[in-house]
Amino acid sequence: MTRYGRLLVVVSAVVLAFVAGCGGSPGAGAPEAEPEPPASSGELTGQTFEDDVKLALRLSEDFWVRQFEVSGSTYRPIEAFVPYRGEGGPECGGQPSVPDNAFYCPVGHFVAYDETWMKSLYDRMGDGSVYLIIPHELGHAVQAQLMSDFQVNQQRELQADCYAGGTLGSLIREGRLGAEPGDEAELMLNLSAAGDPTDAWWEPDAHGTAAQRQEAFASGYNNGVGVC
Repeated sequence: MTRYGRLLVVVSAVVLAFVAGCGGSPGAGAPEAEPEPPASSGELTGQTFEDDVKLALRLSEDFWVRQFEVSGSTYRPIEAFVPYRGEGGPECGGQPSVPDNAFYCPVGHFVAYDETWMKSLYDRMGDGSVYLIIPHELGHAVQAQLMSDFQVNQQRELQADCYAGGTLGSLIREGRLGAEPGDEAELMLNLSAAGDPTDAWWEPDAHGTAAQRQEAFASGYNNGVGVC
């Protein structure tokens, strides 16, 4: 089962717990209007890790196809979705992949992920990890297509968290993803685990603290990708 039950309640609480939202103007040209869900949409759930990975990718890309259509443009799906293990991943622009990671590569327009690592997160913290990591990496693909510009890497990463929240919020409201009790704790656990230990925002690999990542995700979930 996909696990984001009662998400709107907890995400609203998270937003109230923080003073600021994502801040700034709507995200780098991302369409602000939320398109009407397809008439045939219905609740979908994954039953295994493999099912959830496939579902998260398919529904997230479908969401962005529709978002780009709203703005009169065309979303370009990623060229490949590459699982790897340990140090056996694909290179990106001459740089080797690393274990325990997922990344979007603009050179080749693909997403790759350490399958063993993601499965371990799935087993330990629930399938919320899949529905955070994959939409987040696709958020980077969207940034590349919109030619978004950032002063520091932390801005790029927090916007991708916001995009992930906007994606999931829309899919759940449309009934395209199922939900069940306890999902909110799972989601917050995954976001917390992915946060930087300090707010060293100037570091080239900074992603944001746990609180910042939760806030960015919550803003997208509650308000849509236009605020990102």
